[in-house]
Amino acid sequence: MGSNLRIDGERLLARLAALAAIGATPEGGCRRLALTDEDRQGRDWLVAEMRSLGLDVRIDAIGNVVGILKGREDGPAVIMGSHIDTVGTGGRYDGALGVVAGLEVLATLRAAGIVPPRDMAVIAFTNEEGARFQPDMLGSLVWAGGMTLDAAYAQADAEGAGLGAELARIGYRGPERPGFLPAGAYFELHIEQGPVLESEGGGIGAVTGVQAITWLELTLGGKPSHAGTTPMGYRRDPGLATARLIVFANELTGTIPGQLANCGVVRVSPGNVNVVPETVTMTLDLRNPDDGGIAEAETAIRRFCAELSARDDVTIALRDLARFPATPFDETLIAGIEACAAEFGLPVRRIISGAGHDAQMMARLCPTAMIFIPSIGGLSHNPAERSTDADIVAGAGILLAAAWRAANA
Repeated sequence: MGSNLRIDGERLLARLAALAAIGATPEGGCRRLALTDEDRQGRDWLVAEMRSLGLDVRIDAIGNVVGILKGREDGPAVIMGSHIDTVGTGGRYDGALGVVAGLEVLATLRAAGIVPPRDMAVIAFTNEEGARFQPDMLGSLVWAGGMTLDAAYAQADAEGAGLGAELARIGYRGPERPGFLPAGAYFELHIEQGPVLESEGGGIGAVTGVQAITWLELTLGGKPSHAGTTPMGYRRDPGLATARLIVFANELTGTIPGQLANCGVVRVSPGNVNVVPETVTMTLDLRNPDDGGIAEAETAIRRFCAELSARDDVTIALRDLARFPATPFDETLIAGIEACAAEFGLPVRRIISGAGHDAQMMARLCPTAMIFIPSIGGLSHNPAERSTDADIVAGAGILLAAAWRAANA
């Protein structure tokens, strides 16, 4: 290469700012929910940038946007990627960094007149966040063959809009078969979204894998009644049962190593201040680096639900929203990232990802690795999400070096 090649930091930051302006919120964050008009605008911007670099731009049937820099020889591609959809109160860099940095890697090679030994590509995957359609990482899951197109198209948002119809509405239900580009390696640059790297002195995270994730939806049913005239002992209150369940799931984290739990959604019906609820729908997000640990947690929660149903005289129905096992990444690629960081004189530490990523799905297909940069204050899924310009440029430099190393392996 290449050892002389360097990322153009100003160009990278300008592209990130341009994408961040699409769906920008007054608080300084971004709102580009999957398959909304803002998502379409972000995709249009990305496609235009890819075409300006002379990349071969392809859209597959689940809306994944692929830009390919053709190599000298046939063979599986070195792919970089992430996503550009956000949560409802998202930041500027979650997902976007990996896509724009991958674009910058290809722009750097183009500017230097370098043709890689084999294809190199950047992909923006559809609906990674799962904020509008479940499951999360949906586009990469379909790409990896873990979900059929028909099943994906049938998913609906909270207002009943179907994923397949929305994909067509915004013009990104493309002609290519998901997974059409064989992958020899996959890299994803991402903000850490947590406090570890910053608190440990900064530098680069060489990600060893993604912890197991289970999302459950629980619907608790009781008997609606007047809050002023129904004595406590006569109530069938799913609201109270929901509170007990949330407390139990959080207390469980103290008894199972590595276990995490979160209740992010609670919907109460009929939702009147003076009425004991008839139903409550809630979610649980369970995570653990170990498949056995998350299975133990789920078993305990299901057992508690049975006991709670009998004690509080409420019904409890559970439904899976998402379920992904723990995913280890490729040791050779991890070691390569460490070596690249050392060449740049950057501190590097191995770290496991607490969040799900498209890399989790791509690991089903090919050797996969992730690069983390520090998140200021550990914040993400928050308009205040930030990383320093220096860390952003350094992370993109490691992505360039690691991807080029893999392309020449």
